[in-house]
Amino acid sequence: MENLVIGMGEALWDVLPDGKKIGGAPANFAYHVSQFGLPGIAISAIGDDPLGAELIKNFDEKNVKYHIATVPYPTGTVQVELDAAGVPQYEIKENVAWDNIPETDNLRRIAKDTKAFCFGSLAQRNIVTRNTINAFLNAIPADNDPLIVFDINLRQGFYTPDILANSMKACNILKINDEELVTVSRLFGYPGIDLQDKCWILLGKYNLKMLILTCGINGSYVFTPGNVSFLPTPMVEVADTVGAGDSFTAAFISSILKGKSVSQAHFKAVETSAFVCTQHGAMPVLPKNLTE
Repeated sequence: MENLVIGMGEALWDVLPDGKKIGGAPANFAYHVSQFGLPGIAISAIGDDPLGAELIKNFDEKNVKYHIATVPYPTGTVQVELDAAGVPQYEIKENVAWDNIPETDNLRRIAKDTKAFCFGSLAQRNIVTRNTINAFLNAIPADNDPLIVFDINLRQGFYTPDILANSMKACNILKINDEELVTVSRLFGYPGIDLQDKCWILLGKYNLKMLILTCGINGSYVFTPGNVSFLPTPMVEVADTVGAGDSFTAAFISSILKGKSVSQAHFKAVETSAFVCTQHGAMPVLPKNLTE
C-alpha cells in the first residue's frame, strides 16, 4: 500500500460513565480517515491481557487497520468524567502499553509509504514511544511531500517545553485548541497578544503550512501563510465531545489529501466534528453525506 495515513500513539479504553469505549487520539484519527476512504493505519501497543484482546477485536469489528505490538505492560485505560456540558475530564493511567511502542523494521517500511502522519504530545511522555515517533518521522521520505500533523492534545502534566518545541519543529501542520494555545504561549513567552496574533507567530516561527485553531463553541480557524479561514461551530445537541477533535483532524487531512481547498476541508472538518459530538464515544459511524 502507498500514500498511507498514519496515527501513532495511544490506543486505549476510555472508561465513561455509561461504560468503556475504544479510544486514543491516533486510533480515532486513523479510524475516521478510513471512513473517508483513505488507507488509515493506527500504530500503538497493547498488553497481553483481556483488555488488549478486546481492543483488537473492536478494531477488527470497526475495520480499523492497525500495526499494534504486544508488550509486557498493561493495556491503557483512561477514566473519563463528563461535566454538565458533556466536556470530558481525564485520568490517564501511566506506564502502560502505548507508552512502550517498539521501533521495528516493519515500522520503517510503513514510513516509506506514508503520505500523512499524525502524532501528539501525550504519547511522548515516555522515552520509548517518543523515540519511536521520532524514528518514524525521520524515516518518512521527503520526496513523499508528507503532511506531518502535530495534534498537540495537552493532557494533565504529560508534556514539557522541549517535547512541544521539537514536535512543532518536526510538523508542517499544527492543530491546537484555544486553551492549549494559552498554555503554549505562557511556556514560550507570547503574553499580552490575542489568539490570532499568537497563531500567526507560531505559523511563522515554525514555518508551518497550516495552523488549525479550534475554540469549542466559539468556532475554528485555519491559518495559512497570508490567509485565515473562520467557521462558526454548528449548534447541536451534545452527547459528549470525546474524540470530536480527532474527527475534525481526520476530516480535514482527508479532504486536503483528496485535493480539496483549505476552505472546503475546513467546512468538512467542522461538519464531521459536530456530528461526532451528537454521538456517544469517539468512534461513531459517520453518515455517507459526510464521507462522500
